[in-house]
Amino acid sequence: MKWTSLSIFCFAVLAQTGNAQQALPQLGKQNNAAVIRSMSLQQKVDLLVGQGMRIPGITDANQGPVVGKTEDKVPGAAGTTASISALGIPVTVVADGSAGLRISPKRPGEERTYYATAFPIATLLASSWDTSVLYAVGKAMGSEAKAYGVDVILGPGMNIQRNALGGRNFEYYAEDPFVTGTMATAMVKGIQSNGIGTSVKHFAVNNHETNRNTINIKIGTRALREIYLKGFEMVVKQAKPWTVMSSYNKINGTYTSESPDLLKKILREDWGYKGLVMTDWFGGMDAVAQMKAGNELLMPGTPQQEQAIINAVKNGTLAESVIDENLDKLLSYIQLTQSFKGAQPSNTPDLKAHAVIARQAAAEGMVLLKNASGVLPMSAGKRIAAFGNFTYDLVSGGTGSGDVNEAYTISLPQGLSAAGITLDPAVQAAYEAHIKAEKDKLPKDRPWFLPPPSIPELQPGAALIESATNADLAIITIGRISGEFMDRKKENDFYLSSAEQQLISDVSAAFHAKGKKVVVVLNVGGVIETVSWRDKVDGILLAWLPGQEAGAAIADVLRGAVNPSGKLAVSFPVKFEDDPTAEGFPGKEYGEPMQVGFMRARKAEIEYKEGIFIGYRAFEKQSIPTAYPFGYGLSYTSFAYSNLKLNTAVWNGQLQVQVTVKNTGKTAGKEIVQLYVAAPGKDMPKPVKELKGFAKTRLLKPGESQTVQFKLDAAALASFQESSSQWIAEPGVYGLLIGASSKDIRVKATCTVPKTVLLETVNKALLPQ
Repeated sequence: MKWTSLSIFCFAVLAQTGNAQQALPQLGKQNNAAVIRSMSLQQKVDLLVGQGMRIPGITDANQGPVVGKTEDKVPGAAGTTASISALGIPVTVVADGSAGLRISPKRPGEERTYYATAFPIATLLASSWDTSVLYAVGKAMGSEAKAYGVDVILGPGMNIQRNALGGRNFEYYAEDPFVTGTMATAMVKGIQSNGIGTSVKHFAVNNHETNRNTINIKIGTRALREIYLKGFEMVVKQAKPWTVMSSYNKINGTYTSESPDLLKKILREDWGYKGLVMTDWFGGMDAVAQMKAGNELLMPGTPQQEQAIINAVKNGTLAESVIDENLDKLLSYIQLTQSFKGAQPSNTPDLKAHAVIARQAAAEGMVLLKNASGVLPMSAGKRIAAFGNFTYDLVSGGTGSGDVNEAYTISLPQGLSAAGITLDPAVQAAYEAHIKAEKDKLPKDRPWFLPPPSIPELQPGAALIESATNADLAIITIGRISGEFMDRKKENDFYLSSAEQQLISDVSAAFHAKGKKVVVVLNVGGVIETVSWRDKVDGILLAWLPGQEAGAAIADVLRGAVNPSGKLAVSFPVKFEDDPTAEGFPGKEYGEPMQVGFMRARKAEIEYKEGIFIGYRAFEKQSIPTAYPFGYGLSYTSFAYSNLKLNTAVWNGQLQVQVTVKNTGKTAGKEIVQLYVAAPGKDMPKPVKELKGFAKTRLLKPGESQTVQFKLDAAALASFQESSSQWIAEPGVYGLLIGASSKDIRVKATCTVPKTVLLETVNKALLPQ
């Protein structure tokens, strides 16, 4: 072969080009700094801004407030990060997952359906007070994400249920930070055991859906640290979530996603967090401020955010070193993912096994509120007259990002029938016809993220009710649909509607006249009023929103296949106004309406005047009676507490507490043992008591006992002193109170702290304006 000078030159150029391509650093093979140095500014910003989101009915690939330039790896997932294949950086996928993985059930050109398991809502899971249940649900949820090619589940939700009308309370665990942090830790560990990440949310104080993108929360630092941040602190330190999602709202004047105080001083410096921070979808207003604050990933991503960051770097108002620091955390996250590791989704999750877990979890978290004359459990072979729309149209979960595309929801008739219970056919036929007729009237194009409108409650009439009294027992199901984007209302939501009140009155009067009992099943996502009607009925089972196995799990408890052991992780007030957080909820609006993302909002603010005194802390401090107190729940058996022992009566750095619990009834059951601490309150006002430990016994046979142990460190005794920005345990006598609820204390002891214990000094941050 004859080589010309031109051929040799061209060959050399090609070789050099090839060598240059080969010389590009590869993520995971070279350190992050080398990979970052090889990127252009545009590439860096592409990675830090998500690749968009399709919103059916609102946007398409080319319109609306989204980027939309990356094809979805997993249709229906909430978002993706960008890829740079030349550097070995793959696309990663994040998806909603408050109560199960939310992805599209159908994919273009495919006949099969991609279902996920609808697990019980977070409030029900917390009512189990059982971390093993949370871990099992998390493990199953994470395995479905892995099977479908999702890298991160956007959850769990960890905000405090401050007020009963909070629209997303169903996604959150409790009114108490210790329950919240303990349950979230178990859930995160379960999910991440699959090599799948979590994004704990919404950091922080995201307790309102009304004007959630604009509202400013005015709050003191003690309430922040002790109530609204404590659960996040626990999960960050104990479970190490891959990512944290900043919230929509402002805290003391600054958006959380734009707050160095929250994201750097508290999250990273005080708590030592090493993971990634992402925004909530379309959260915040200033992309450059978000970059400076340490909010490394902007989701779902918009062209305007990309351009703003690029412009700021070019004009010198944003140092490129800030971009590089944020990229370092993002690249570290990417290297944890299944996408980076080259895992191929199987698309075959074990839905059958996960349905079993969902059913067990649902039954563990249901709460028996009333059981007069032992009306429950019912025996097999009974004939039931089942009233209420929701008996035949159970709600499995919430709407919005908390929704799941499951294969089915087991209705209550299906569950009861499988348990050997027969339903009155005339009552069933009347309700099924009514529900179908009313649903046929509803608009067919309602956006997916809004809850469906409630249909009118059937008024069965005196003749149908009278004929139904031939049954052995009546069940009335009262339901509520909870969803994202709006807070609940007092009328016809927190309070029963006049139609629901009339139904309870009419059915109870007719059945009681025949010497027969009435049980109400509450298929709700949040707290409702009960005092005005509870004396009319004999039993009340709080079933919450129990997931796809709803009817089967409810039947398990009604029939006694499962002895109810759930207890309330949120107080039930007598009336809405009894709650001190009712004042001003959900905030004062001002200014003109504005467009935020794809939602309309107005500027708003609210002051948390109650400080640390929310939920049971408030009711006990102010001696306000509740309908059902925090920690309350009945069983088909009874328990006795005895032999309370402490390792020391004088604080020596750690306190060990143990108590014996005995099943004194005739049915096997589980008891939730709750440990409260009553602090002396020398210089700071303290609650009457605060939950600092809990444990659920194994299934105890009649007459069987179990000794439960607790360990308390200095953190369990400490309060946050605002003036010094320190966590301290004041000297004095501390009460150790153990019982079956916050109001049902069975045994007591004391421990003396001889002098002030300084736990730690933290940054002064998020100070009130």
